[in-house]
Amino acid sequence: MAGVTDSPAPASPSPAPTTLGDLRATGATPVPVKAEIRANLLARLAAGEPTLPGMVGFEDTVLPEVERALIAGHDLVLLGERGQGKTRLIRTLVGLLDEWTPVLVGSELNEHPLAPISVWAHRQIAEHGDATPVGWLHRSERFGEKLATPDTSVGDLIGDVDPIKVAEGRTLGDPETVHYGLVPRTNRGVFSVNELPDLAERIQVALLNVLEERDIQIRGYRVRLPLDLLLVASANPEDYTNRGRIITPLKDRFGAEVRTHYPIELADEIRLLQQEAHTSWVGADGAVRAGDAALATPVIPAHLVEIVARFTRLVRESSHVDQRSGVSARFAIAGLETVAASAVRRAAVAGESRPVARVVDLPSIVPASRGKVEFADAGADPDDDRELELLEHLLRQATAQTFRARCAGLDLTGLQEHFTGGETVESGELVPAPALLGQLGTIPKLAELLGRLGVPEGDQSAEQAAAAVEFALEGLYLTRRLAKDTDGGRTVYGA
Repeated sequence: MAGVTDSPAPASPSPAPTTLGDLRATGATPVPVKAEIRANLLARLAAGEPTLPGMVGFEDTVLPEVERALIAGHDLVLLGERGQGKTRLIRTLVGLLDEWTPVLVGSELNEHPLAPISVWAHRQIAEHGDATPVGWLHRSERFGEKLATPDTSVGDLIGDVDPIKVAEGRTLGDPETVHYGLVPRTNRGVFSVNELPDLAERIQVALLNVLEERDIQIRGYRVRLPLDLLLVASANPEDYTNRGRIITPLKDRFGAEVRTHYPIELADEIRLLQQEAHTSWVGADGAVRAGDAALATPVIPAHLVEIVARFTRLVRESSHVDQRSGVSARFAIAGLETVAASAVRRAAVAGESRPVARVVDLPSIVPASRGKVEFADAGADPDDDRELELLEHLLRQATAQTFRARCAGLDLTGLQEHFTGGETVESGELVPAPALLGQLGTIPKLAELLGRLGVPEGDQSAEQAAAAVEFALEGLYLTRRLAKDTDGGRTVYGA
């Protein structure tokens, strides 16, 4: 789909020249798209600026390889399992283009006014001379994208004869009877083919000339269109290397092959979650768009974000999960958004004015994320509860790991002593924060617990305190210092 990128809206108005003569008077010269990207990339490197902002965990691994490929002027293939940010990285490349570039008004091929390539463009300039209209194209419109599917045709990518133009009286030999496909329409831009191995082999052949000779051939036409673009493809390593579904001549024409990966460090997993997870139904003013409730934006404490990140990594490393399929970053993002949604729902039911996620919201991840995991036993009954039990176990393990990491050395004996006389504390979806805290009375070292969990001093509300205390209770249970009884949405902690 052309024009759909992560590039921001224009930061500056388009330049002034509106005719070919005005443009020529400025001393402008055509610059190949790869040279344009190289110059902007080197300028960012020299200035110490992020070259591809928003790519988390790739700084020391993937990005240097991509930067070297771009400096060399190579088309490239990104190899990686699902949800590793391949498409995001490709779309971010558009930010390395100049913000504005001149084009001939009406050109289907984004032709530079000083370097026309089509018969139509040459005729326009011959007829109008220096008065030929010039427009300006923003870099966000210089991106083309096609998801490779078995039904993709050469006409979709490259072009085909337009029967309507032929019916209008033009001869089949007339180059203007051609309806151009996505690739030539992205001339002077970045074109992406996602999941390239899924493209039929006979269709892959159509890309050979684009990558090597930089031109196109359509149904035997002797049409030479010297295209100027950067071609980037994505593929799953299994498809690319084992199935052999990318034809050898096409592999040979890509200049660089870059392997992507899931976040290596836990800190990167957490950063990725904080950057990408959002609740799309929350407006800029913090009000819920659907329904009548006017709840504030849900708050997800840092320790819950860490639990979701650890949970994702444990699922990814589990021997029960198909390692060839991988566990997408979307698994973690959707999980965190589900926790936020659970907090908002619980706050609406319990009558809390400020939804803050708590441990009680974590179990909602399991049924919501089950469909995002491919288990190793592909022949198992899809209704088998063992899959849910595995995810629940890994979630408890992630919670225990986070508790040990965050609360190591913290004296919680004062909290434990509350239960020595047989007292219990009830939590759950129907228990609001004040009711949970009210069952405990004065909580020893609560301020230190909140500090360990990263709650700012100015934000230590009853809801944040309840989230911290419930996490401590769950941690004491998981480390076998408290008992817990769960019945539906009701949870009771006791000695």
